Amino acid sequence: MKIALIGYGKMGREIEKVALERGHEIVCIIDINNQGDFDSAEFLFSTEAAIEFTCPENAFTNYQKCFERNIPVVAGTTGWLKHLDDVKKECKENDQTFFYAPNYSIGVNIFFAVNKYLAKIMNGFPQYDVRMGEIHHIHKLDSPSGTGISLAEGILEHIDRKKQWKEATKGKPDDLLIHSKRESEISGIHEIIYESDADMISIKHDAKNRRGFALGVVLAVEFIKGKTGFLTMNDMVKW
Repeated sequence: MKIALIGYGKMGREIEKVALERGHEIVCIIDINNQGDFDSAEFLFSTEAAIEFTCPENAFTNYQKCFERNIPVVAGTTGWLKHLDDVKKECKENDQTFFYAPNYSIGVNIFFAVNKYLAKIMNGFPQYDVRMGEIHHIHKLDSPSGTGISLAEGILEHIDRKKQWKEATKGKPDDLLIHSKRESEISGIHEIIYESDADMISIKHDAKNRRGFALGVVLAVEFIKGKTGFLTMNDMVKW
């Protein structure tokens, strides 16, 4: 496929590498210094899909620019979800194509499924309190991460004794506490901990590098070809 990259940081470069390895073509790269290229011939007439990895402040504007040009979007930026209803409306009313995941790693999406399954079991054992921890690199702008929020929502969906998540180390008994840390160049670590007076159960995902995320993004680009609407990992991967 002919792909445009919107955002060319470390993640954008890793996506480019994986896309080329899988036989795709990068026809356009738009970064902070060449915003005018949204109207370039390469972007307007050659692009079959755009991959957007920028920052929360710019993401929705970038999506709108793609929608105006009827270019499908695979979105990797997190922290923009206050505009989620607007994106879904655009897909429904104007037949746009938009794929979003808080995390594109296949391993993380397996972790999402395991997290929900464990939460269903632990709902019946109130002697266990549950908390979360996450560590990301120092360049990560949103806190907690989109992945952390998705994991928290998976727990809240099934643990009746928890009512809301809170980014803190202390809170009320019905708070699901998330301890977020930003350190060095860590790709991403997420851990769910259930603890009682007798023992502790934990599950953990530790990303070794960015390649797993990049591969998932490129697989999403391949998946959306010929499709319209608002799509997620649940559409692409059937657990």
